[in-house]
Amino acid sequence: MKYRYMGNTGLLVSRVCLGAMTFGNKEWGCDKKASMELTNRFLEAGGNFIDTADMYSEGESESILGEALKGKKRNDLVIATKCFFRMNDTPNAKGLSRKHIMEACEDSLKRLQTDFIDLYQIHGPDPHTPFEETMRALDDLVRQGKVRYVGCSNLHAWHILKANGISSLMNLEPLVCGQYQYNLIIRHVEREILPACEDQGMGFICWSPLAAGMLTGKYAHTDRPEEGTRVAITAQFTIGRYWHDRGFAIIDAVKKASAEAGKSPAQIALSWLLHDRRVTSVIIGSRKPDQLSDNLDVGDWDMPDDMWNRLEESAPFDHGYPRSWMNSVYPRTFGEEEF
Repeated sequence: MKYRYMGNTGLLVSRVCLGAMTFGNKEWGCDKKASMELTNRFLEAGGNFIDTADMYSEGESESILGEALKGKKRNDLVIATKCFFRMNDTPNAKGLSRKHIMEACEDSLKRLQTDFIDLYQIHGPDPHTPFEETMRALDDLVRQGKVRYVGCSNLHAWHILKANGISSLMNLEPLVCGQYQYNLIIRHVEREILPACEDQGMGFICWSPLAAGMLTGKYAHTDRPEEGTRVAITAQFTIGRYWHDRGFAIIDAVKKASAEAGKSPAQIALSWLLHDRRVTSVIIGSRKPDQLSDNLDVGDWDMPDDMWNRLEESAPFDHGYPRSWMNSVYPRTFGEEEF
């Protein structure tokens, strides 16, 4: 397993991150026994980075992970979790207020059975709470020793810059990592978010790197997915995102590269992301040990440049304006400089 620094921090994480969203999920996830086996196999393979959230299976994911980590060397691990979503029906049990962040962190610590969280992430933007309040609360958690680093997920690029600008002015802990949906089919982060994270010296973690399993190549190009599959169960989210002609054309290109390299389609899709040095880690959410073993192969394997370029061409993405303006103007404006 290879490791990468999380942005400009000194924190090293495995470039494959075990996603615990499947833990305790009764519809398309795995039970406690399977979750604990997956955790053990991941750690045995050299993985040190595990991601979960308080709202995954209504807290059950964190609880199972806490059980799975009993007896393990806690200081050898990097455990990440998140807060933001509503956890009960009371008015303040959601969002990014000081009250909710503090209470959510305490609840996560109890479920995870740990004294600290390595990476605590805000799971989305709160339109009602000022960033000053949110960033101060996160900073207090770091000062109290309950959190080591803070990050974000699903924020706009301008949210990232605003949050870190406020942290700089107020001498608070900045966001050091962003976790976003990124795969060969959905590449929206390339417009603003990935460059913003790079500009801020932040790490970048990919969720849904296999497009809800679509990039494993196991789904046939039909009108609808087969009943009972994960894509069918989560159709309200996945069909519009992935189940279309463009998506299946990209999947065919991944299969072709898979046959050429002697790797599985999943390994090809994950390695394409890791080819970009701005990407810190890819989150894999397995249900079975064989799925996990297959995905872990990319912890060591690097995709050749020419294969990456061919896949890039087979998955065209229009970055739109102002990138189109820059592409037309820069060649006529710059060029004398050596670098």
